[in-house]
Amino acid sequence: MQLYSYFRSSAAYRVRIALNLKDLAYETVPVHLLKQGGEQHLPEFRALSSDALVPVLIDESIVGDGSALTQSLAIIEYLDEQYPQFPLLPHAPADRAWVRSLALSIACEIHPLNNLRVLRYLVRQLKVSEEDKNAWYRHWCEQGLSALEARLATDQRVGQFCHGDQPGLAECCLVPQIFNAQRFDCDLSNMPTIMRIFNACEELEAFAAAAPARQPDAE
Repeated sequence: MQLYSYFRSSAAYRVRIALNLKDLAYETVPVHLLKQGGEQHLPEFRALSSDALVPVLIDESIVGDGSALTQSLAIIEYLDEQYPQFPLLPHAPADRAWVRSLALSIACEIHPLNNLRVLRYLVRQLKVSEEDKNAWYRHWCEQGLSALEARLATDQRVGQFCHGDQPGLAECCLVPQIFNAQRFDCDLSNMPTIMRIFNACEELEAFAAAAPARQPDAE
């Protein structure tokens, strides 16, 4: 398998964690989101991802036009179905919905408001100052994570991790979001459950090996 990735992309980070949890070998194909105006806009990459976003996963076991998979959560669910070792979603339908809802709270509610292209648009097109851009990031990130903390702090399904005592889809999304929240100096002091789960993940090699600093394109 080949993973088109940028070392600091939250979405690519999610997929790296999933691949590592499942002990699946893959080759990283770096796509620099800043150099040359963004390598994601080059024609050869746009042929794989029409929306010019990482990650893209190429799995040679897929025959035909479906071999280039896009969108991190779709890729992770594909991996979970195609490679069932170390399942990333629980068996019971209600529990699966719970874990998906946690992941989607991050991937659909928090991340879209503070990803790279949004932040660049704020600065370049709307002429927002660097200080105000960072304030925008912290506002939406802290608001979203506070809501997630409230859910995790009171639900009996939470164990060492978001659901029980093994990490899965929710942690694939949570860890990259916390990594970036720390980069932007978000206030995480009122999120003990989230930080406990994050710290437990950080102790596992599958998460440590997926970290931005350990990627071949890290700067």
